[in-house]
Amino acid sequence: MSAVRRALPGDAEEILRLRQVMIDSVFASDPSVAWHGESLPTLRAELGEPDGDFTAFVVDHPERPGALACLVAGTTDYRIGKAGDPQGMVGFVFSVATDPDARRRGYARACTTALLEWFRGRGVRRVQLTASAEAEPLYISLGFRPKPNPLLELAL
Repeated sequence: MSAVRRALPGDAEEILRLRQVMIDSVFASDPSVAWHGESLPTLRAELGEPDGDFTAFVVDHPERPGALACLVAGTTDYRIGKAGDPQGMVGFVFSVATDPDARRRGYARACTTALLEWFRGRGVRRVQLTASAEAEPLYISLGFRPKPNPLLELAL
């Protein structure tokens, strides 16, 4: 298996391509990629901040030089502390995507494991994610547990 590595600013276009793979497979939404151009500068800047609250781990595609096989991104967020988590740091996993021709090779597991280690190194005690039915067994095998979801959302 190819080695997992932390994503760099030069990976931004491929990260957006894999994010679109995830979006297209999970959400019934606009398949347009017009937003990629507007998103690219911000993504590059975030990837260039080694001490920032955002990171991504990737695997280079073993058969396509310059392409990525897998992406897992995550952020940390401060929430007011509580018993059992006085620091209040929460991790969130998102944009887990594997190129269709590179699936079932353990890449998503390896990238997610690297992200979980990154969270541990930052003092994160809770990690959250939203899983598709297809991906849920992977996350459960890594120790994630379903929770009742009282989440409400407002689009501004």
